[in-house]
Amino acid sequence: MAYPTTVLESLNDGLRRAMAQDQRVLLLGEDLLDPYGGAFKVTRGLSTAYPGRVWSTPISEGGIVGLTAGLAMRGMLPVVEIMFGDFLTLAADQIINHIAKFSWMYSGGKKPDDQVRLKLVIRTPMGGRRGYGPTHSQTLEKFFLGVPGIRVVAPTNLSMGNSFSPGDLLLQAIIDDQLPVLFIENKLLYLLPVYVPDLLPDWNISIHTPAATPAYPTYRLGLRGAPPPQITLTAYGYMAELTRQAAWRLAYDFEIFSELVFPTQLTPFDQPSQSTFSSMLFTSVERTNRLLTIEEGTLTSGWGAEVLARSAEYCTGQMKAAGRIAALEFPVPASGPLEEAVLPGVDRIIEKCLELAQSG
Repeated sequence: MAYPTTVLESLNDGLRRAMAQDQRVLLLGEDLLDPYGGAFKVTRGLSTAYPGRVWSTPISEGGIVGLTAGLAMRGMLPVVEIMFGDFLTLAADQIINHIAKFSWMYSGGKKPDDQVRLKLVIRTPMGGRRGYGPTHSQTLEKFFLGVPGIRVVAPTNLSMGNSFSPGDLLLQAIIDDQLPVLFIENKLLYLLPVYVPDLLPDWNISIHTPAATPAYPTYRLGLRGAPPPQITLTAYGYMAELTRQAAWRLAYDFEIFSELVFPTQLTPFDQPSQSTFSSMLFTSVERTNRLLTIEEGTLTSGWGAEVLARSAEYCTGQMKAAGRIAALEFPVPASGPLEEAVLPGVDRIIEKCLELAQSG
């Protein structure tokens, strides 16, 4: 069987399969119609294949997301594209005060999903390294991680071949997930290959998913034949790919070996008893006694801070050293060299790992 070769193709395939599977799936967003197919071309070809079910909207993120909420409440399965993740701020009221809460507010005192369900997906590209400047290069999903009632998912470029590709996760979010999903797509992932295990022969790759649906995977990677790992590295999205590159160099240049734990579901944060990110992460930390979190957003109050706090609570006395890698606390510059200095990269990951390896 042939698989989509890039993350972009995989996401397009996931949308195409969702639209073929259920007539209620609609796509909404700015400039989605062919021949343009969206700013990053994820929806290219879909308005031609499914006329009348891909809607190009006015430039009003709050209006688009509000319309999406109404469609979902009427039983449709809408998928909205926000052209740049920076513009989620314009839809924050709809997401935080409406979409995340309607299933509780209108449930008639029953379980949230008894009367009103908002099955919808908000897709958006995040991140820098494209020279787009301060208002088109941010990584802002951390502002939504503490909001109950929504799920935040961020695929990487890993797959198990016949399952769990980025497109598979998007299809699952659209069809199977009972929560509203904020689906984060890092811009630098789009043109990367979707790696199946055969394309990474030097790595042992295992995948862990919760027993319940939806089953967003967590990946665990380690170099084949390597000694026991000395440090646990965890990241998501494009930073997972950079972390894998850093782990390779750490092993071959410095003989420091690591175990990599990459979630695709960022929130809700699962319980350690489940076969998901928390259980894999805590088990790894108990083996290595060192933990480094890596994210592209800014350091303060980020995803890594939450991961470290929960790890410290659960792995009491186990961590000898811990650290965080994130963007510097500046707006993302348009200048390439300055952008590279602000955003975390492979060299900074390696430097921090060398520091932690000598600690404790």
